Amino acid sequence: MKKLLLLMLAVITVQLSAQDLAHYKKIVKELSSAKYQGRGYAEDGANKAGKWIAKEFTKVGADEVVCQPFKLNINTFPGKMEMSIDGKKMVPGVDFTLREFNPSIKGEYNLYYIDTLNYDADKIFADLATPKYKGAMVVCDFMFSYKHMADFKKLQSKECSNVGLIYTWEAPLKFYKAYGEVVREKPIIWVKPDFPQGAKTVKVNMENEFLEGYECFNVIAKVEGKKHDSCYVFTAHYDHLGKLGKKTYYPGAHDNASGTAAIITLAAYYAEHTPEYDMYFIAFSGEDANLRGSEWYAEHPLAPLSEIKYLFNLDMVADNNPNQYCEVSDEGMAGYALFEQINAEKGYFKTLERSELADNSDHYPFAERHVPCIFFMNEHGDAFKYYHTVYDTWKNAIFTNYEPTVNLIKDFIEKQ
Repeated sequence: MKKLLLLMLAVITVQLSAQDLAHYKKIVKELSSAKYQGRGYAEDGANKAGKWIAKEFTKVGADEVVCQPFKLNINTFPGKMEMSIDGKKMVPGVDFTLREFNPSIKGEYNLYYIDTLNYDADKIFADLATPKYKGAMVVCDFMFSYKHMADFKKLQSKECSNVGLIYTWEAPLKFYKAYGEVVREKPIIWVKPDFPQGAKTVKVNMENEFLEGYECFNVIAKVEGKKHDSCYVFTAHYDHLGKLGKKTYYPGAHDNASGTAAIITLAAYYAEHTPEYDMYFIAFSGEDANLRGSEWYAEHPLAPLSEIKYLFNLDMVADNNPNQYCEVSDEGMAGYALFEQINAEKGYFKTLERSELADNSDHYPFAERHVPCIFFMNEHGDAFKYYHTVYDTWKNAIFTNYEPTVNLIKDFIEKQ
């Protein structure tokens, strides 16, 4: 009889795990769909996703769901996005992408190639002052520009007559940042390494739209515990890069529909298994706009930061790297040994790779305010190569490390 009960419990556990994973996949698929256009700020993509997330938190049994508004200034690209080289059309997001601060630009321009083998800055600036190349678009390898940063800063300024720069960069092309809180004088366009070296002209029609005072919101769900004097906090950002023109968008399945889905399924778990302490689940907007949502919440918390027993930030967690990258705040180090102990006992990951604390995700504003926290990001797996590209899609999503990540967190809370 005892063996039968144990077998039944094992079957129930497997079924629940399968249900959690199925729910998790469903959320990732929803959030990375065309419906939300990359969860950016153009056409209200992020806010549409945030409203869906709020409903999902309610649906899984959260006791309270609050949308916390805040405002930001952000540069977006929802309009024309056309580029051709000697008449050959290039595909947005595939053949070219932009820097986040780019202005609108329209016209046809001569191309000026930097001679990297016989680099001569004086000659370059003299050439660009001639009638042939005045108002040209300068082409160069991006990594080479780092070696001569002062010269290339001049090329990016009004001091030089070129209209902008085209940098060749490794493929697949990444939309590097979405921090466009300002619009600069000249555009920078990223292109693949196979950009033609003998081309004569580039024709572009690229439109930016700067949104000033754009209202976003964090979605905060609470599951009440048996005690209310302390709490655990689970965070993930749901915003992403949004659109590059009218037809191209960045789905962001791994970054960070994966982390958002994880905290929703954790909310569902604790709604069914009443925790010892209150649990807060915060889906941040504005992460890809320089951590604006998490910074706002840290300044305006719903519960005092001093009551947080531990905060878990999940960003790009559903890859297949057997090693788990993490960062830990100074105050969080008191609990880090427990994470390592649990991982050694359960074998969730081959190892936990702890790195220096950095301002690279939403744990950082809390770490600065002395909150015990840990950041999990599964990088350098097979899905990571699609980070910040148009290929970060549902079809390219990998779900291997979802369960090890959430189980490591559940075990940590249980043993604290």
